[in-house]
Amino acid sequence: MATAESERTYGNWRRPTSPGIGELGLMGTLLLLGGLVACVITTMVSLRAALVLAAALAFVLAPMLLLRDRHGRTGLQTATARLSWLRGRGRGRHLYRSGPLGFAHAGSFQLPGLAACSYVVDATDSCEREFGLIVVPTTGHHTAVFEASADGAALVDADQVDTWVAHWGQWLAGLAYEPSLVAATVTIETAPDLGTRLQREVAGNLSPDAPELAAAVLNDVVRTYPAGSAQVFTRIAVTYAANARGGGRPRTTEAVTREIATRLPGLTAGLGMAGAGVARPMTSAEIAEAIRVAYDPDSRRLLDAARSEGVSPAQSWDQVGPAAAQEAWDHYRHDSGISVTWGMSEAPRGEVLSPVLTDLLAPHRDIARKRVSLLYRPYDPAGAARLVERDRKDARFRLGGANAAARDTVAVAAADQSAREEAKGAGLVRFAMLVTATVPQPADLPAAAAAIDTLAPSARVRLRRMYGAQAAAFAAALPLGLVLPDHLRIPAFVRETI
Repeated sequence: MATAESERTYGNWRRPTSPGIGELGLMGTLLLLGGLVACVITTMVSLRAALVLAAALAFVLAPMLLLRDRHGRTGLQTATARLSWLRGRGRGRHLYRSGPLGFAHAGSFQLPGLAACSYVVDATDSCEREFGLIVVPTTGHHTAVFEASADGAALVDADQVDTWVAHWGQWLAGLAYEPSLVAATVTIETAPDLGTRLQREVAGNLSPDAPELAAAVLNDVVRTYPAGSAQVFTRIAVTYAANARGGGRPRTTEAVTREIATRLPGLTAGLGMAGAGVARPMTSAEIAEAIRVAYDPDSRRLLDAARSEGVSPAQSWDQVGPAAAQEAWDHYRHDSGISVTWGMSEAPRGEVLSPVLTDLLAPHRDIARKRVSLLYRPYDPAGAARLVERDRKDARFRLGGANAAARDTVAVAAADQSAREEAKGAGLVRFAMLVTATVPQPADLPAAAAAIDTLAPSARVRLRRMYGAQAAAFAAALPLGLVLPDHLRIPAFVRETI
């Protein structure tokens, strides 16, 4: 039996930092140096004007760049988010209406927000399995979704768990070598079990000549078993870009579909080695049903009831969106559900054990539907080598200051270890986490929020409510292949320097 001392731990994830003076990033440092030069030049003309310019510079830098909240956000980021939300609300962008009385095309129920222009194409992979491919024309992304039947870690030896984690790490590292792959999303969703599947299974196998006692026992099981039980759905989405990595002309949807169809069998086989069980591509109808239930949780009961009667409820892509949705500053209301989404602002510090996310992923009685999504964006091998070396130099630069803290020493050691591991062939992946809690009534929101606040410390992650971006964060947590950084107007290199 493995003891606590022999259990394997995991860690050494770090957020790349921008070089700068103190807490200032590169942009803040350039603004400070430029302002000081301007003040020196102004003193040659007027001392009073130089003092006014220095005061204005301090007024801008202090609250906007120097002051940070516990989630690491600067005053500039907070103010920009608030102004953007007020501007969008003034233009009515927080409201959405579809259907015959809405503004959607031809009275359809299309998806709102970032996924409004998306559509689905049907294809067949090299193993003759049908799958649906979600296409987002605004970014040129094509997403295939897998459904996995993970067994979990209950009654599993520690050596087997270590093997699963090792294969999962290899699967993530292999994404960097997938041509044109830009992102991968793992979504674990929990929901109450309605009992229709059990009822359908028992009704299909119960013999008319069965003894009365046996029939009574089975009927009692069907009636009582679903109470307090939950369903767990595990879905993995991989997103490919239309243009080849490193540039080149954008390819057509047909060309991207043919390429993805040849790669799906290898990806699903790798997931099976990582403990995901039997992973298979989801068809367009299955993807549409999953998205429909996410926006309208009550529709799941109707869909299951239709399936229990032998009717296959085929959902078209232009009918999966909500009939009405309204975004507030701290929550999102959509059809029969009200959701709140949190984003991870800080990964676990130090080293953790493999079951660190167990409580966060498990069903909770105060949350009707809970969705935890892990978002991955792999670096290509050349970019990973440049990044670890730059991060290593930045960490050493901060350590060389007069006010170097103990955390800076640890950061240097972590950066050195990352550089060594990358040099040995390890992959480098950016990751994030989104947690969505959906409840049926507004009165249930405080209990759901309190439950997430309780589960986050046990997972050793720091979660921040996505204020002013609830609709976009809700859509990004779904297996739609929405890569949020590619939808932002501010370029990535500007965001990294703040």
